Amino acid sequence: MKLPRNCSSFRNKNSNAALLCCLLAILIIWGCAGSKTISTSDKPEMTATIAKSEAMVSIDKPEVMAWGNLNGIRVEGQLMEFKTSLRVVRSDWAKFDETGKERRGQRHHYMRSGKMQTVFSMMDSLFFKQAVEETEPRLATIAVQCSSRVDTNLAGIFYCIELSQADYRDGKIQLLDATPPTTSEFSLATMQPNEHREYLRTTARGARFISPRRQLEVKFAAPTAVIIREDSLKTNFQAYVTLVSGNVKIGQTVENTFTLKASGEVDKKAVELVLDPSRPGQVFDGFGGNFRLQNPKVDPSVIQYNLDHLRVAWSRVEMPWQFWQPDENVDPIAAARAGNIHPRVQAAMEMAQRLAQRGIPVIVSDWYAPAWAIIGDPRDAFRPQPGGLRGYPLNPEKLEKIYHSIGAYLLYLKQQYGVEAFAFSFNESDLGINVRQTAEEHAQFIKGLGAHLASIGLATKLLLGDTSDAWPIDFIKPAMQDLEAVKYINAVSFHSWRGCTDAILAQWHQAARELNVPLLVGEGSTDAAAWTYPQIFDESSFALHEINLYTRICALSQPKSILQWQLTSDYSLLAGGGVFGNDKEPLRPTQRFWNLKQLASTPPGAFALPVTCNSANITSAAFGDIARGHYAVHIVNTGATRTARLTGLPASVKELRVYVTDSAHGMQEGQRVPVVNGQAQFTLEASSFTTLMSVQ
Repeated sequence: MKLPRNCSSFRNKNSNAALLCCLLAILIIWGCAGSKTISTSDKPEMTATIAKSEAMVSIDKPEVMAWGNLNGIRVEGQLMEFKTSLRVVRSDWAKFDETGKERRGQRHHYMRSGKMQTVFSMMDSLFFKQAVEETEPRLATIAVQCSSRVDTNLAGIFYCIELSQADYRDGKIQLLDATPPTTSEFSLATMQPNEHREYLRTTARGARFISPRRQLEVKFAAPTAVIIREDSLKTNFQAYVTLVSGNVKIGQTVENTFTLKASGEVDKKAVELVLDPSRPGQVFDGFGGNFRLQNPKVDPSVIQYNLDHLRVAWSRVEMPWQFWQPDENVDPIAAARAGNIHPRVQAAMEMAQRLAQRGIPVIVSDWYAPAWAIIGDPRDAFRPQPGGLRGYPLNPEKLEKIYHSIGAYLLYLKQQYGVEAFAFSFNESDLGINVRQTAEEHAQFIKGLGAHLASIGLATKLLLGDTSDAWPIDFIKPAMQDLEAVKYINAVSFHSWRGCTDAILAQWHQAARELNVPLLVGEGSTDAAAWTYPQIFDESSFALHEINLYTRICALSQPKSILQWQLTSDYSLLAGGGVFGNDKEPLRPTQRFWNLKQLASTPPGAFALPVTCNSANITSAAFGDIARGHYAVHIVNTGATRTARLTGLPASVKELRVYVTDSAHGMQEGQRVPVVNGQAQFTLEASSFTTLMSVQ
C-alpha cells in the first residue's frame, strides 16, 4: 500500500493533521526547530538565474532522496551509482523493512541547510535521523541516529549499501583494519555466498569496493560490524553496516558516523544525435497543468504567475461533486440558479471559465462523490479496508441518477460559464482516489455517462484510464474492446507518479493510436508524497529526474500534452510568496519552473519526430512543425559535460538557438549554433536540460 498521490487529504498539507503531528513529533524528538520557510511579492520579476547556494550548484555531490536514501555520488556531473537505505531486518532474516518512496508506515521530513541535507524518518516505532554532509567533492559524511519507542525482536537495524553486480562483479573488496585480523582482500568474481546469501561477516573500520569502472570507499568512525550479502535477485552486492545488532529496547538510542567516497570512469565521449524529420508522429500541443483549487490564500498568486509566464496548452480542473449535489432529491441546477451554489463549486467553475477564456481546453475530473452515490461511508476513503482496498465504488442501483447529476454539472458549466469540457473523468479510479472502479465498471461507466451527455446535447466525452500511474495498462483494455464505449472516449490518459519502463510508455502510445484519439498525461510529476517534505522541490536532482521523465514520455508515448500537478501552490513550480508556508522571500521560479517553461516553448502543434542517441546518459525528444519549418530538440544530460553533434536537420534550418536550464541557470540562452549540411555541433553541460530551437 503506497501513500495516496492526488487526494486532498494527502495533497493538501493542512488536511492530514495526524501525519503532520507525526512529523512534528520526529522533529521534537531530535530537537529540531522545523523546516526552513520561504516567500512573497505582488509583482515578481522573471530571471534566468537560479539563486542557490554553492552546495546546490556543485556537480560533485551525493544525490540524496527525500526519504534519506542515496542514489550515488556525482563525479563531474556523472552519477557513480549505488543505493543506500535504512533496513530493519526481522529475526530470521526472511523479511525486512527499508526506507523508500511512498512506503506504508513511513513518514519523512527533508530539509537542507547549506551543504547539509537532513532527513527525519519514522518507520513504525523507530525514529531515524540521517544527516548527509557534502564535506568535500565526491565525498559524503553520513551521521545516522536511531531511537526506539517499543521493545522489538529483530536481527538488527542496518545501513545498507547496494552495488550493482554489473559494475562490480569483476572487482574486489578491501577491508580496512578488520578485527580479528583476517584476509584483507576478496575477489568478488570468485567469492561464493553461503546458503544465507552471505559472502562474509567481519568487523572493520571500513571497506573499499574496487572495479575497473567504479570505486567506492566506506570508512567508519569506529570499528563496525559489516555483513556482505547478495540480494535475492542476484543482481546486487549488499553491505549491511550494523547500527543495532539483535533486539531493540524501548528508549534505546544508537548512532554511527561514516563517510562514502566515490570515483570511477566519467563518460565524456562525444554524443551523436540523429533526427529523422521524414517520419512525423503525433501532435504535441504543449505543456498543460492541473488547477485543482486547495489553498485560497496562496493559489491565486501562483496561478496568475504561471498563466502569465508559461504557455499553457491544456488544463484539468476539479468537479466538487459532493458539494454540487449533496442531496440526491434536490435538482442541482435549480438550486444553483436560485443562488444556492457552494463556494467550492463556484470557484471550480470560475477557474474553468478563466482557462477557457484563454483558449485552453478544459478537462473536468472528480475526486469525491456525494454519499448517496456510493456504497460505503465517504469517511472510509482513507481508512484501511478489507483486502487493502481504497476509496469506494459507485452504487450500481443509482447509475442513472449519477449520470444525470454529472451531466447537470457539465451542462450548467456550459450554460452559465460558457465552458464545454473536453472530457470528464474520475480521478485514478483504478486505485480508488476516491471513486473506485474495476476495469469492467470503468468501461460500463464510459458507455452510460457518454450516452447521457450526448443525449443532453453536450460534446463532452470521457477520458479512458486517467490512471494512478502508467503501470495499470490492463485497466483500459475492456473499454478499448467495447465498440459502444469507444464512441464516447475523447482521449486516453495516465499519470506519471511512479515512473515507468520504456515498454509501458510504448503501450500507452499504441492504445491511443488504436483508438485514434489523443494521449494525455493527466497528472505529471514524480513523487506523490513530496508535499510532506517540500524543500525537496528546490533540489536540482528532483528537477533533473522530473524533466528526464517528461522527455522520455514525449519521445516514447508522444502525448498531446503533459498536465503538471499542479500549476497552483500545491507541488508548486514556484517558491516563496507563502508557498508551503514560505513567506520570507518573494514568489520566485525554481529550476523545475524553468525546465517546464523550456519544454513548453516547443512550437505549438508540432509533430513528434524520431531522434536517436548513442549515449546512455542522454534522453532526447524532438518536435517539428514541418509546414512552417519550426523545430525543437530537447536533450537531458544526466552525465558529465561533453560535446554533441546533431544530424538530420532539414536544409531549411540554418541556425539554432540554444537554451539551458540547470542548477544555476533558468532557460538561459547561449550562443547560437550554425547548421551546415544538416549538422550542428554544440556542448551539453553536466546535469542539464538543453533545448535547440530553429531560427526563422
